[in-house]
Amino acid sequence: MGSDRLLPVRPDGGGSAPSEPPPGYLGPDEDRILVLTLKDVQKGLAAQGYVADDRLAMALHLAQQLGRPLLLEGPAGVGKTDVAKAVAAWRDTRLIRLQCYEGLDASHAIYEWNYQRQLLAIRASEAQGGVAEAQLFSDEFLLKRPLLEAISETKPPVLLIDEIDRADEEFEAYLLEILSDFQITIPELGTVQARVRPVVILTANGTRDLSDALRRRCLYSFLDYPSRETEQAILRARLPEIEGILARQIIGVVQALRQEDLEKKPGIAEMLDWAAALSGLGVNDLAKSREDVQATLVCLLKTAADYNAAPPEVMDRLIGKVA
Repeated sequence: MGSDRLLPVRPDGGGSAPSEPPPGYLGPDEDRILVLTLKDVQKGLAAQGYVADDRLAMALHLAQQLGRPLLLEGPAGVGKTDVAKAVAAWRDTRLIRLQCYEGLDASHAIYEWNYQRQLLAIRASEAQGGVAEAQLFSDEFLLKRPLLEAISETKPPVLLIDEIDRADEEFEAYLLEILSDFQITIPELGTVQARVRPVVILTANGTRDLSDALRRRCLYSFLDYPSRETEQAILRARLPEIEGILARQIIGVVQALRQEDLEKKPGIAEMLDWAAALSGLGVNDLAKSREDVQATLVCLLKTAADYNAAPPEVMDRLIGKVA
């Protein structure tokens, strides 16, 4: 990829950045100092237990530098959601999560009016001649949902729009205004501009095609299952007590299982659960603990068909390759 050194830049393009910004600093929108190197991004995330390769680190850097949302696409279980969690922890800021699902609409994602409270206000004010409509449709009666909440923060939060491909295609239209202009139009109040620009991360598992309009508004990175070396680094970061031959065997078996004809390939979370289970049972060598290996597959395989596809003879074969 060439040199990983990136010069400090202010979002307005003007002036020069301070000569000694803290490593990996991603500060407020008004005086944001961008990270100096990709290694700063990787070190910042690694401090939160997340191992990012150069491609993901560059995508995160550019999303911050350009002030653009980042779309992370890839199979389930590769750590897309954890990217947002790690960035929020690294920045020491709030994580606001919108979990998408079929039928999600604006009232659950953006805002809705507190009709019960409005009705109570109307009844309480009848003796004084009623209440003005402008009073009823004010911030006092507004219920902020994740998208509106994110642009109302005074400190830049991380907004995670998780599994956007689970939502209906029509819902993407609600997102276009906030993804491009970081504003939301409320008919009764007008346009609400973001106080500070949030870091926006969208994730998708590829269950349906996303619209071109949404993709154009985002930077893009594809997250696949990690390489053997990256997965070993993840295991070391999350479960440092597991090392040596057991660590190599766990990664080798999981990597091999992903090459099998499974309905749901084990992800990183499943690998970590399996490793923790084996360690808790005192297993030091998979080849010498075949019964424990078979019993703990409940952590790794999540359908009956996949469990039946990994009988002892299959696991013996996979362990034999990595032992």
